[in-house]
This record gives sequence, C-alpha cells and structure tokens, in this order.
Amino acid sequence: MDKSMKFFVVDDDPVILKLVKTLLEAGGHSVTCTNSSDDAVASIQTQSPDCVLSDIMMPGMDGFELCKKLRDSDALIATKIVMMSVKTYEFDRQRARELGADGYLLKPIDPETFLDQIRQILADQMILQYWGVRGTLPVPGRKTLKYGGNTPCVTLSLPRERLFIFDAGTGIKELSNELMRKDDRPVTARLFLSHPHWDHIQGLPFFSPLYIPGNEFEICGASHSDLTVRELVSGQMGGVYFPITIQKFGASVIFHDLHEGSFDFDDIRVETMLLSHPGNCLGYRVYCQSKSICYVTDNELFRPDLPQYSATYVARLVNFIKRTDILIADATYTDEEYPSKVEYGHSCIGEVVKLAHAAEVKELHLFHHDPDQTDDDIDLKHEVATRMLNSLNSKTRCIAPAEGDTYEL
Repeated sequence: MDKSMKFFVVDDDPVILKLVKTLLEAGGHSVTCTNSSDDAVASIQTQSPDCVLSDIMMPGMDGFELCKKLRDSDALIATKIVMMSVKTYEFDRQRARELGADGYLLKPIDPETFLDQIRQILADQMILQYWGVRGTLPVPGRKTLKYGGNTPCVTLSLPRERLFIFDAGTGIKELSNELMRKDDRPVTARLFLSHPHWDHIQGLPFFSPLYIPGNEFEICGASHSDLTVRELVSGQMGGVYFPITIQKFGASVIFHDLHEGSFDFDDIRVETMLLSHPGNCLGYRVYCQSKSICYVTDNELFRPDLPQYSATYVARLVNFIKRTDILIADATYTDEEYPSKVEYGHSCIGEVVKLAHAAEVKELHLFHHDPDQTDDDIDLKHEVATRMLNSLNSKTRCIAPAEGDTYEL
C-alpha cells in the first residue's frame, strides 16, 4: 500500500471503528465508517472504495450477506473485501473465501501489525518459496550449505490464503515443519507432482499435515498408463517400502489425474505440458491475475547436433513458457558434463539459456542440480548462464535460488 487508498469500514463496535480509522489514516489513507451494515451497501456502491473492511457478526445484515451483495455488484468488481471477526473457526474462513472475500483478519486487532496485514492481503502477490533445489538424491554436508541439499519442493502462496506445492522431495519436510509451527488452523493445499521418480516424492511420507484430521489436500499429477496418481503415491508407502500406508492419512486427500491441457482451480488457471523425460512428466504454468510462473523439471533439451533433437518439441516448449515472469527450469548439468549424460532426462546450461532467451522469460531460475555439484559448482553454472545471456543481449535475468529463498510477484 505505497499509495493512498479509499477504505470503507463496517462494524457495529464503535471502539473497533475508531481504532481502524485511526490506523488507516495514520498510514495516509482515506476512511469512511458506518456501524450499520444495512446502510452500507448503497454507500459503498456510491463511493466505490478500494477496500471494504467488514465485521461478520452484526445486527441486521451480517458480514457474509454484505460480502455476497457487494460481490454481486459489477460496479465493485475491483473492490477488495476483508472480513474482520473474533470467529477463529475454519468454517467461517472458508465461507468468507467462497463468498469472494480477499482476506480474513482476527480480532482483537493488533495495532502493530494491522497495516502490514492489510498490505499483504491487498498486494495480490504470488509468493514463490524454495524448500529443496537439488535433484536425484539429497546431499547434506559442508559443500552444500549455501544452496541446501534437499530434493525438489517449491511452494506458491496465492491471494486468498491459497497454497500450491510443487513436488514432494525431501524439501517438503522443512515445509511440513513450517506449517506445523503455525497456529492451529487447518491446512488446505494442492500438491502438483511433476512425476513419480523417487527424488520428487521421497519426502511425501514425512509430510506431517497429511496425518492430521481437518486438513485438506488435492494431489495432482500425471498417471502412468494403468497406474493412477493415487496408486503411484500409495505404492511407495506399501508395507515393503514404508511402514505407514496412505490409509493412515488423517487429512482429507483427493487424488487428481492430470493430462496435458488446461485446468481451472477456482480463479487460478494451470496449464500442463508433457516434458522430455523418461515416463510421464508434467511441466506446469500457473496464471494468477496478470502474472505467471512456469515449473519445468525434469526436462531434457537435446542439443541440435544430436539425433534425439526435436525442433518441434522445442518450439512447443517455447510457446508454453512464452514471456512468463519466472521459469523454474531443469539445469542439472554443465555443458561439459552433458555429453556423458545424454538420455538421462536432464538439461545442460547452454540449452536452458537458449530456451529462456527464445521464450523471452523475465527470470530464469536454475533448478534440480546434480548431487555431485557443490555450492561452488552451482555458482559457476550461474556465472556461465549470466555471461551467455549477456552475450545474447537478452533481457532475461538469471538466478540460482537456494533453500529458503522467496520471490514476490
């Protein structure tokens, strides 16, 4: 909230009205207040504020009904709605989301954090965070302290408290710890698996939120011929390989078999593409508002001089990632390492850079590093990629993310 905004506050408690008005005006914003929800609709439609803050439990029209009426108005489509309540129940949070609320704040209001909470809700940002950036197997130790040694796991936090998780390598264990450290609210998320190779699912049995009643997950990925995503996940947790089966999941878990195509998850569009990798492996492109992020691992870009090279495939992939804000790409090998790794299913830096430049992506994130590579090796890959982009006069920026790194869009 760097610029001044117009707020409309609805609450039958005069103390709350005064506090919220004081805090917002101190932040440089204009504020209109009313203690009557019945009178609020007409006033809000006349003023078209940037944001409405509304209590839930009020005499006459309650906050949920007010939210629905505002969302039914085409004139207020750009207005954000934030519910404020003493009600901590997940049912009420979910109901607010279903009715179109953009956020939910608990009372009593904390004057120290209130403006920052509002800012985060109104930002409409996607927050990308890395929990594991290695490929093949985890490599803890002194040589991997900078970038971390965990296998793939990436999260995308979306507006209205939605969470997308990409892959369930060992990095998902630290995500699990983070979610378990938070308050007692149930966890709801969608997990998108690129494919069922071990390094992309080996952390799933240790993801504690799956075992807690009240949590809800949808696990999405590509089926393999006659094997569904449910069968692929449950197979690694069979009695021979792991002592706890998926029947022990306490959370509500839905499995969703995806194919190459386009899918809508509420107002979020997800496109998928089958990648150049042994077995069925999906790349994902997530659209939110005017932004997009592509998750493309594992993927082998054959060099043009090799018989396996397909110009058609490269053209399709360029189109799939075209002008995305962030491309998370398999950059497993150096150009020198690649000749001995052909048909392993992974790419080298040179081909990844050419792909990102051709697709005019804004940021290229190097991902899925070979387990034999140290932090110094990844630094070198980053330097090489940056030099190549500069030599192409490319506008693409190159980043080598580490575990724990976050990026806001």
